[in-house]
Amino acid sequence: MIGPVVVTRDEPPDGPLSSCLRELGLDVLSWPVVSVAPASDPGPLESALSQLAQFAWLVFASRHAVAAVTARLPSQPEGLRVAAVGASTAAALHAQGWTVEVVPEQASAAALVDALAPQLERGARVLFPASSRALPTLAAGLRKLGADVHQVEAYRTDAGTLDIEHCRSIIDRAVVSAVTFTSPSCVDELDRALGRDHFERLLADACSVALGATTARALAERGCVCMLAQPATLAGLAQTTYRSLTQRP
Repeated sequence: MIGPVVVTRDEPPDGPLSSCLRELGLDVLSWPVVSVAPASDPGPLESALSQLAQFAWLVFASRHAVAAVTARLPSQPEGLRVAAVGASTAAALHAQGWTVEVVPEQASAAALVDALAPQLERGARVLFPASSRALPTLAAGLRKLGADVHQVEAYRTDAGTLDIEHCRSIIDRAVVSAVTFTSPSCVDELDRALGRDHFERLLADACSVALGATTARALAERGCVCMLAQPATLAGLAQTTYRSLTQRP
């Protein structure tokens, strides 16, 4: 019998990932271990967006950054080239009518740097609207290519609020069949909130499914082998989770 699937991203019970999982016939446990909020100070982002004519590229590493930028811009500025870290982020841009020139096959910051390398002129100015917890991989990689990277906080990623004792009691019953992760922050915060013992017990009993390579790496650093969503979208994450559970021996 297939047990429930844990959703760790910040979305309501009827959010896109939870809805996709339920459409596939899976039960869902909503454990939003992170909370996405507006930037602490929106000034730097708004200032950068008012000077977009000075930038050659606008680079997105998440759907949340897309939402923060497109909420302030009625349309894509003419002449501005756009890159997205993966299919899910690109889809969010396409939904707003934006054109995306570069999307790596593998959804990771390192892959995006490699994909941009042939097209990025030395000295090109790049605007990177990022999470408050953005890892250094993307900005550092672009700077190594000779780009002038301007990173601004587009949104804040905070710890979510969970009923920890209730979550631990569910883990103690070993009823969870899968856990989905959409960012390294989700991995970090679930580990912190549950405590290492319950975190390891959960992932020993349940299948782990990650949206991208960076998230998978955060799990691997904790000794967890996970499935990688194919394709790297929320729908793909749901489908990969479903396949991993229904094809188990």
